Parts: sequence; structure tokens; C-alpha cells
Amino acid sequence: MLLSRETVLNSLARIMDPVSGTDLVTANLIKALNIKLDEVSFLIEISPDQEQKYQGIKLLAETEVKKLKKDLLVKVFLTAHSASAKSESASKPPNLKIGRHPEAQKTKMKPPGVNKIIAIGSGKGGVGKSTLSANIAVALSQRGLKVGLLDADIYGPSQPKLMGVSGKPEIGGTDGKSILPLHGYGITLMSMGFLVAADEAVVWRGPMLMGALQQFIGQVEWGELDILLIDLPPGTGDVQLTLAQKCELDGAVIVSTPQDVALIDARKAMQMFYKLDVPILGMIENMSTYICTNCGHEEHLFGEGGVQLEATKTRIDFLGEVPLDIKVRQSSDSGKPIVFSDFESTQSMAFVKIADKLSSKLNLG
Repeated sequence: MLLSRETVLNSLARIMDPVSGTDLVTANLIKALNIKLDEVSFLIEISPDQEQKYQGIKLLAETEVKKLKKDLLVKVFLTAHSASAKSESASKPPNLKIGRHPEAQKTKMKPPGVNKIIAIGSGKGGVGKSTLSANIAVALSQRGLKVGLLDADIYGPSQPKLMGVSGKPEIGGTDGKSILPLHGYGITLMSMGFLVAADEAVVWRGPMLMGALQQFIGQVEWGELDILLIDLPPGTGDVQLTLAQKCELDGAVIVSTPQDVALIDARKAMQMFYKLDVPILGMIENMSTYICTNCGHEEHLFGEGGVQLEATKTRIDFLGEVPLDIKVRQSSDSGKPIVFSDFESTQSMAFVKIADKLSSKLNLG
């Protein structure tokens, strides 16, 4: 059955325009709407200087229209035709200075109802930061706290897999135009992984990425939360800078293995947060030791005590250590955080202790 023009426009009218404050249809941004039997295409007409604000809107529009019909192909294009906006943009050269470090903005976002926002970062990938984030979130929830978890790794989102949650966020909320997050194990969740296929690569430049992150913070209806954990991608790139500039962070936690190579990059992550005036709440050592399941022999595969020593040297709190264990990997792959699936285990207790220390530092009760 061929979709009607009215049906498609009604669907798009549920998406808020971040500039005008009205919906996309009322703002007259939808152009060249073309409807075929199994395909819908249209343009979102914007000003040339507003592309980064609309990358997330483009994705939401595609997702919303796809709901109208099974196996519907939806093509959405951003286009800029506003001459006045273009000339205005051209008259104001960007305030750039090559080599200057980004500075935190004076006005920052904090979702209504969210008490504390904590970034969990690492200098290097593969240190288990996302697994830690998922288990700490569940541990805090088990303590009776209302917890949110934002997967800010746009290029490599892993929280949908780790938390065993799938599905597409919907548009709704109190204003009818907010992004409604998903839920799992008592955690309020949002991830780029909910918006793209598991095997689909996100190929975005920095401005597009930053626009999506701003929407995840500002347009998602997070509700009342005691704490929102943000699982960052590794390194010191656009996501970290945007987050520190646009979001009111209450602190950051650094995750590393005790290996010297990982600690070198962890120091860079710490320096970045210092420069952006984000307090570092503590460090966590992951994969601290390995105990053979057959003979019980303990082996420090990545070195011993490196993160705790670094925390002592830099006068940062050491929040705890988590051993390398196959049960953690198995539970993660099955979408069941070990804090939930095997609460009494030694591995779970390591995550719980870290969560308790973090809660205490933030006076969350």
C-alpha cells in the first residue's frame, strides 16, 4: 500500500526542530517529499552553518518514517539553500586559533531531573571501560539509585550488547518530541547502537558526531536520575572535548590496566580533563590479576599495582581493582552483567566495592 503524504508528514511532525523549537513540518524544513511503493525520500532544508545540529535529526527522521511500513527504504538528505544564513555565516569568521586548547563554555547542559553526571574514560581502547561502566551502573541501581547510562562511543557502541538490550528509541515524552530511552536491568539507556544496524559503520566527521552527542544529552528524556554515567570512547578526541564543553560534568573516572603502555595514555586522558576543568574522582585498575581456574595460580599478566601507584603519585583516589576472569567475559557476551547474573561472585564484589566508593564520593547515599 502506498503511504499518503499526510501520513509521512504527521510522522515527521513528531520531531522537534532544534533551532525554531517547533516541529520539522511546522518549521517548513521538509522539502521534495517523494513517496513510492517501497521508498520515501525527502530533504531537510537547513542553513549552511547549522549542519552539525541536524545530523541526529536526520537519523531520527529516517527512523520515524521507517516505522510506517515494513521494509520501507527511507532516504533523507540535508541541504542548505538559505542565502541569508550563508551570508551571515560568511560575515562572521570562525573564532579559531590553531593549536589553542578548547575551553569549557560558560553555559552547559544538564538534563532536567539528573542529579550527577559522571564520565568514565580511558586513554587506550581495550582496557574494559565499557564492561566496567555497565557493571557499575547495575551495581548502583541495586543500591536503590536511579541510574542512566549513555554510550557515547558513537563509532563503536557496545552497551546494547553488554546490557542485552535492543530496539529503536521512539519519539514522545511530555512534549511529544523527546527521544525516549530504552531500559535494562533497571538502567535507563541510550546508545548509537540502538539507531543503526549492528554491522553498520557510522562514518561521520567531527561536527556530525558532536551534534549527535548534544542531542543524546539534551533531547533524550532521561527522567529523574540520581546519576548518569557516560561511557566515553577511548582517547582524547571530539567526543570528550564536546562533552566537557557542552555538558555539566560532575567528575570523571579513569580506567586503565596496570600495563605501562596503557598508563601512558591514561595520563593523557587525565591531563585532558584537568585542562577542561573536570574533576577526576578516581582511577580503576582493570585486569589487575589472573587466577588460573584449574590450579589457582595467580599471575599478573599486565603488571602489578601500576594504576594504584599512579593514583598515589598524582594524588587521585584509587577506587578499586577488577581481576581478569572468563566469567566476566562470558556474562558480557551474553548480555547479562555479572553483577546481575552472579551477584555473590568475587568478580561481582569487585564492581560493587567500586560502585559503593563512587556513590560515597558523590554523597548519593
